[in-house]
Amino acid sequence: MTTSGSPPHGPVNAAPPSTRLLTQAALREAVGHLDASLERMFGYHMGWWGERGDPCPEAAEGKALRPALAFLGADAAGVPTDTAEPGAVAVELIHNSTLIHDDMMDGDTVRRNRPAVWQVFGAGPAILLGDGLHACAVDTLLRRGGRHAPDAVRLLSGMLMRLARGQARDLALARRPWRGPKTVAIAEYRAMAADKTASLLGCAAAIGAQLGGASPTTLRTLVQAGEHLGLAFQFVDDLLGVWGPPRATGKESSSDLTRGQKTLPLLTAVGSGTDDGTRLAELLERGLPDRDAMTSAAELADRAGARAATERAARHHLALAQRAFASLGPPSEARDAFDELSTAVIGRTALAADPPRWPEDGAR
Repeated sequence: MTTSGSPPHGPVNAAPPSTRLLTQAALREAVGHLDASLERMFGYHMGWWGERGDPCPEAAEGKALRPALAFLGADAAGVPTDTAEPGAVAVELIHNSTLIHDDMMDGDTVRRNRPAVWQVFGAGPAILLGDGLHACAVDTLLRRGGRHAPDAVRLLSGMLMRLARGQARDLALARRPWRGPKTVAIAEYRAMAADKTASLLGCAAAIGAQLGGASPTTLRTLVQAGEHLGLAFQFVDDLLGVWGPPRATGKESSSDLTRGQKTLPLLTAVGSGTDDGTRLAELLERGLPDRDAMTSAAELADRAGARAATERAARHHLALAQRAFASLGPPSEARDAFDELSTAVIGRTALAADPPRWPEDGAR
């Protein structure tokens, strides 16, 4: 967990090592049902080995945030770890499927500080891998999920519908202008982020408990906690997309600025009514051809108050996530682990240096 005044020097390993190892074994079992070439590609993507299947100890693995949420949600509902594990595997497979497809759609060539899957193996195989991971997620739930597996599949499929809707809206927002009557409203962006990003974390938080037959009230609360954490995660990602160094993102620096992506800080700055916001809109409309232009754009957004506003929004949803999880009365170990996990997500930009402040009730 990062609590200092400077960002971490690498991706945060959000899940405890024991959780990551437990899920890795189950992940390998799940993708073992794919064609061997796709299994090798997935291992490369996960940082388990190099592109030829050779050991690659320097490769970075993901944060395993979603499996950790599945296990913590199960803990809060009194569901055993082995019952929750198929759900943890399923949401991690879906998450990585979306990363592989997103990199192609966004034209991102780097993932976890090395070439993205589609850059190494080609776009066609990468599309097949993403599709195969979807199938593996459902297969894992149906093979290993027990008597509540159909309910977990319904939870997963509902999330996938929202995720696809959010991705479609994200692509549509990218084509909208920065100024004028068709500009993107903050509310539109938040709704897109809730579907594209937060829905998966909501599903992750509830799916382990769902496999254990938790009550509808418990499941709704876990979804709520996960979705608030998902929005906090997205807003931190937006901050990193403008101000984050590649070592913290695992991607190319200022990738959102390069693409002119509609994100919370950029939309906040452009809509701020300040001179800096107006100048930023002009820059974004012309495009940012080089590093100097991107640096200028980031400075303008900061001066327009966008960085501070996005940090506040992330803290707001972090606090609501922690409040929702605590309302279930989970064991103290699970509550503390959730708080530490969620604060580590925010800690990617050192926001955890300041304690969360509760917004006014009317702002929720």
